[in-house]
Amino acid sequence: MKIALGADHRGAHSARLLVDRLKSLGHEVSLHSSLNGEPCDYPIPAHAVGKSVAAKQADVGLLICGTGIGMCIAANKVHGVRAAVVHDELSAEVSRSHNDANVLCLSADLLGQRLIEKIAETWLSTPFQGGRHARRIKEIEAIERGADPKAAE
Repeated sequence: MKIALGADHRGAHSARLLVDRLKSLGHEVSLHSSLNGEPCDYPIPAHAVGKSVAAKQADVGLLICGTGIGMCIAANKVHGVRAAVVHDELSAEVSRSHNDANVLCLSADLLGQRLIEKIAETWLSTPFQGGRHARRIKEIEAIERGADPKAAE
C-alpha cells in the first residue's frame, strides 16, 4: 500500500519510528514533511498529505501531531479526505470499516509508540465494509459538495 505520511514537530519522532515499521511491513511511504523535529505548523503537512490522498497519489494518509486533532481538522478541509483521530485499535477498525476513513490522525503525546504502531497496522489492514455504510459515505460526499445529505443518491 502507498502511504502519504506527515507530522509536525511534536509528531516527528513517532513518525520516524513508524516509517521504519511500515516499510518493514512492505508498505511504500512517501514523506510530506520533514521529520527532523524543527518547528512545523500542522496545517502544512495535513494539507500535503490530504492533497496526495485526494489526488490518488497515495492510497491512504497518516498524520501525527501532539493530539491528532489539529491535523484531523486541517486534513478534513481537503475535498475528498475523510480523516479520523484514532486513539485505540477499535476506533481504528471502525473508522475504516464503517467510515471509510482515508487519513489516519494520531497523537504523539497521548499514545506510546507501540500503540501507535498497533493502531496503524489495524487501520491499514481493515477494509471498508460497504453495504449500509456506503450510503452514509454518499451522504458525507453530498455535504462536501454543499448539498443536503438527505438528497444523496
